[in-house]
Amino acid sequence: MSDTKSTSKLYTLHERRTVRIRIYYPNDISHLVLRTELDWDKDIHPSAVDHAGSVAEFKFETSIPFVYFKPCLKYPAAIEWATGANGLIVATREDVHEFYPAFRSGEDGRILDIITLDSRILNRQHRLRVYVPAGYDENTCRTFPVAYMQDGSNLFFPQEAFMGQDWGVKDKLALLNGMNAIQQMMIVGIFSADRMHEYTSPGYESYGRSLVEEIKPYIDTHFRTRPSPRTTGVMGSSLGGVVSFYIGWQWPDVFGYVGCLSSTFSHKDNLVERVLREERRDVRFYIDSGWPGDNDEVGLAMAVALAERGYRYGDDFLYFAFPNAGHSERDWGQRLHLPFQFFAGKPAVISRLKEATVAEASQL
Repeated sequence: MSDTKSTSKLYTLHERRTVRIRIYYPNDISHLVLRTELDWDKDIHPSAVDHAGSVAEFKFETSIPFVYFKPCLKYPAAIEWATGANGLIVATREDVHEFYPAFRSGEDGRILDIITLDSRILNRQHRLRVYVPAGYDENTCRTFPVAYMQDGSNLFFPQEAFMGQDWGVKDKLALLNGMNAIQQMMIVGIFSADRMHEYTSPGYESYGRSLVEEIKPYIDTHFRTRPSPRTTGVMGSSLGGVVSFYIGWQWPDVFGYVGCLSSTFSHKDNLVERVLREERRDVRFYIDSGWPGDNDEVGLAMAVALAERGYRYGDDFLYFAFPNAGHSERDWGQRLHLPFQFFAGKPAVISRLKEATVAEASQL
């Protein structure tokens, strides 16, 4: 159990609610119990167990709007608590909550060794750094959203990064996961080659094809991903944001989310014009810039173009300008939590699930 100091006694719902949680775990499922902050010493036993599906469902009632909890493995002489931060249930939701614990893994995700992948389209090799969340190897029931990020050498290690300053992606994800702010997600960092060519027009056409036809199929084949566009994003900074926008706009059936930090729109691309004249895409866009002198004018131009085409601010796109922020890996790393939450934040995910449910019902 993590040392979570609950303030839940300050808040009360007007009616008691039944909370349902499904815990997925591939081993020892018959030993699963649940403990909550309502009484950390009390075992809640499953109301149903599906051994074939490796899932146990738990129910309890509460009159407070949020409850911290921990899955446990209960044995005759010992109890094992799930690793990592306490889970957080928001009891205002009537849906079934799903959780994928790990008990014998570290609390941090892992950055894998560099993967090399031959590209027939680009006639060169890709170099990839993949981050997998904590518990990836232990709890094989779970699949993950994926964000494909440009300039992969700048994401994780200072010794690989430009000017020795990386984005600190692993630490940002650990913090957000500990906050219960986002769904766990995978990161694929794609090292750049000739970025002045491959991140701008017309070079980004072949680069985009390689990402769609070579890199993503490899990742989906070798890792437990959620391959749909709703759970697949692409993002980058500066020219990396430009190529990310191009890829999301060109392949909306592959990428449902695009993140563009300090992007140099209109330098060697016609993306603003394409947004204004072409059919809308079912893609969500995060756009930002620093100020002054950090592409804030063209970032604003792209945001306004999206608004002109009917994209809804806060739902279909976000745009922020950060006062006194510069054009550097340090600045991008400091605000990385925003696009991550727009992509995989729990309110955003729930909102999109509800939207998809309504859309499916309207087609019946």
